[in-house]
Amino acid sequence: MDKRYEVYALADRHFYETPDRMAGGVGSAPPAYRTALREVPEGWRAARIGDWLTLTPVDRDGVPLPGPAQGWKVHVSATRDNAEKIARIVWDYCVPRLIPFKFVPGPHLLHLRNAKYAARDTSGKFVTVYPADDEQLHRVLRELGDLLEGFEGPYVLTDLRWNEGPLYVRYGAFARSFVVDERGTLVPAVRDGGGRLVPDRRQPSFQVPEWVTLPAFLEPQLAARNTTTVGELPYRIEKALHFSNGGGVYAGTDTRDGRRVVLKEGRPHAGLASDGADAIARLEREKYALERVSGLGVVPEVRDWFTLGDHRFLVMDFVEGRPLNAYFAERHPLLTPEPDPTAVASYTAWALRIHRAVEEAVEAVHGRGIVFNDLHVFNIMVAPDEESVCLLDFEAAAPVEENGRQVVAHPGFFAPPDRTGAAVDRYALACLRLALFMPVTTLFVVDRHKAAHLAEVIAGQFPDVPEEFLAEAVREITGDGRGRRVPAEAVSGTTDDDRGRRAPGAGSGGDHAGLSTPVPGERGAGAPPSAASLRGPVSSLPDPGDWPRSRDSMAAAILASATPERDDRLFPGDIAQFSDGGGLGLAHGAAGVLYALAVTGAGRYEAGERWLLDHTDPPPVGTPLGLYDGLAGVAYVLDELGHRRRALDLVERILAERWQNLSSGLHGGLAGLGLVLGRLARTAGEPELERHAATAADLLVGRLAEARPDAPRRRAGLLRGASGPALFLLRRYEATGDPGLLDAAAAALRLDLDCCVVQKGGGLEVDEGWRTLPYLGDGSAGLGMVLDDYATLAPGGAPPEFERARAAVLTTATSRFYAQPGLFQGRAGMILHLSRTGVPGARPERLAEQVAGLGWFAMAYRDRLAFPGHQMMRLSMDLGTGTAGCLLALGAALGDEVPSGLPFLPPLDGGPRTRLRDTTES
Repeated sequence: MDKRYEVYALADRHFYETPDRMAGGVGSAPPAYRTALREVPEGWRAARIGDWLTLTPVDRDGVPLPGPAQGWKVHVSATRDNAEKIARIVWDYCVPRLIPFKFVPGPHLLHLRNAKYAARDTSGKFVTVYPADDEQLHRVLRELGDLLEGFEGPYVLTDLRWNEGPLYVRYGAFARSFVVDERGTLVPAVRDGGGRLVPDRRQPSFQVPEWVTLPAFLEPQLAARNTTTVGELPYRIEKALHFSNGGGVYAGTDTRDGRRVVLKEGRPHAGLASDGADAIARLEREKYALERVSGLGVVPEVRDWFTLGDHRFLVMDFVEGRPLNAYFAERHPLLTPEPDPTAVASYTAWALRIHRAVEEAVEAVHGRGIVFNDLHVFNIMVAPDEESVCLLDFEAAAPVEENGRQVVAHPGFFAPPDRTGAAVDRYALACLRLALFMPVTTLFVVDRHKAAHLAEVIAGQFPDVPEEFLAEAVREITGDGRGRRVPAEAVSGTTDDDRGRRAPGAGSGGDHAGLSTPVPGERGAGAPPSAASLRGPVSSLPDPGDWPRSRDSMAAAILASATPERDDRLFPGDIAQFSDGGGLGLAHGAAGVLYALAVTGAGRYEAGERWLLDHTDPPPVGTPLGLYDGLAGVAYVLDELGHRRRALDLVERILAERWQNLSSGLHGGLAGLGLVLGRLARTAGEPELERHAATAADLLVGRLAEARPDAPRRRAGLLRGASGPALFLLRRYEATGDPGLLDAAAAALRLDLDCCVVQKGGGLEVDEGWRTLPYLGDGSAGLGMVLDDYATLAPGGAPPEFERARAAVLTTATSRFYAQPGLFQGRAGMILHLSRTGVPGARPERLAEQVAGLGWFAMAYRDRLAFPGHQMMRLSMDLGTGTAGCLLALGAALGDEVPSGLPFLPPLDGGPRTRLRDTTES
């Protein structure tokens, strides 16, 4: 679970959105500190940049007064109780002294910065002050430190603390500048001692750049920082299991008796839950709850409780086993093209036993007067016998008699606001009923009535699951907690009333506990309604395979979501679009959506093209340079749409940067840029661009020659692995006929094949060490697409090892279940691969199965067909994760005269697409 997404699911009921757009209530503006509402002083300029309010002194013409571009900056941390006072004190100190500063202008934004899964490198930073030099830095620390003496705040992990107050210092950039780092990524930059731009490191630990001397007045602070150690503890910490903004979780050994233990850390004022409780308060709750349920055999036992520095630690017994989610990859029977009925039946029996064991554990906890409040597949430990269970992580637990709501939870199991007390756990248990068979319950965050559709799918795939087992889950999830059904429109997405109260970690999920009695007058009175009878608005949508009706429906949903009045993005998509320039690009921005609409025959969107032209004149500072993440992809799409002059202008901007230092990959590196340069050289008749494309090819060939098979683990796949460079070299081979390029492409493909493993079902997947990936973007399906191109171009065909890999990728791409729908990390990518591959055995019925399976994820947006994005907590319209990518894949499989495809991966002859089209028409 990627915790970054939760905070972006707070401000809008349908789409990922920046938290600074959260409203304080229905129809109201976000709450703000009184200091943020002050009139801007004469000679100053105020501006909102993300979740900051910046204050800059200016001259008579409104030009900022001269100041350094980098140096030692001061951060001030704050709590919700003292933030208003701190903002006022800093304003009153900085303004008369003409010191630039910025602060977080509202309490909801401060809360999100300090929430449990907020970024650790920005945690605690409430105010930033920019001193002009070391002398002013020292004066600010002394004087402002005196003014803020006694104020508390969370520790700023990236910084060095000044004395015992809320002031911290770090050396870094004041002005925005960027550089390509050693990984080939455009990142924030500072200048080193020689004046060269280098990355501005922002890890959650204090570091002094090697060319910077720590001021003498900070040396005592550094010495004080290094005095707190774990050396005197009776525990040997052996491994960090998990980090959050609230602290770490560590595995260790009690040196007194050799017992294995877990130490859980709580940081003061950090790791906030929705009720404002910090990590220490939550750790105290966990200790209380565990002690109250001690001896049940279904929770870890408490062993110790101590303070180290300002941090609190809870020590518990180490619980043997693995979390429940770890069993899906190895046990789930749908991770194969043709599930074995015996395996399906065996898994069903096991899942039902596990669910019953969890129910019994929850009932036992309730019997001691405690509500778990955070039940989900990561907090259920399955013992080595793979039958008994233990419940973990009681920091959200509460006494039953409090009858409270959840304050932190997994998005796929988060109860709606009408569930309190023990009903919260019953709701989560209902979600677990479905998640054991279809682990996609985060869809309920968007529409809880999706539960009925998933129950239908489960019943079709797992025939031994009792009908009532599913029906009870659906009634609990789609009902009001008292056995009464809630209309679909009332549970589709986050309510306005709930929007301002939901905290990071909030989503939706649930269970049943004796609520099967129908309410008189409801549909099905006299007999419990089946799961199918509770189905919501999804049933009115066109099936994905109903082309072109599905195309038109998806296009209508995309256009209905457009926001041409905004500057940060045109179409809602992945959270990556809120990074520098992210709203423009091919993967997650406007360019990708406009491309998908055009190539699938859905039509041009002229207002969108104007928006893209306006917002690339010029593009935002810091916009990445690559094909899928930045300007090269925008240039490609604009050229496709007939805006060649702007495309060439953007390429000129790219070539003015140190583009030769980009990474090798297709996503944001040389391979993608080289493809665009070669394409524009041909379409625009620009020989200089052809020379640059040749340079990119030479650089990649050189890097491939230096690659060592025994090098540390590397990324693999189409977007970030060696398959992207292989694709570029194949396109260069087509253009030049140079056989050396074909050989280099084969070498690149072998590098990615070295990163793959064959699964027990025969499928080939990329091995990342802690997981294996079958997907188009970073998995084996993308590698398979380039292997197909190589087989088409190579004289005499592909070597046997490539043919074996192609066949194994076909197996991977025809699995019955994928966890997400998207193009780069889901089922749509498999559809795209199957639509063009010519591997023997690529039968049209396999493609048809994947098209039908995409419908498992179908959602409604304004009564039109749409799909959820990455992590599936909100809908997405972008190419890489959302509806535009599904549109592109379906166009490749079902399109009429000219099927769609990704840039530089056109359809190949010999695939099953034409036969599938004939089948669907008949």
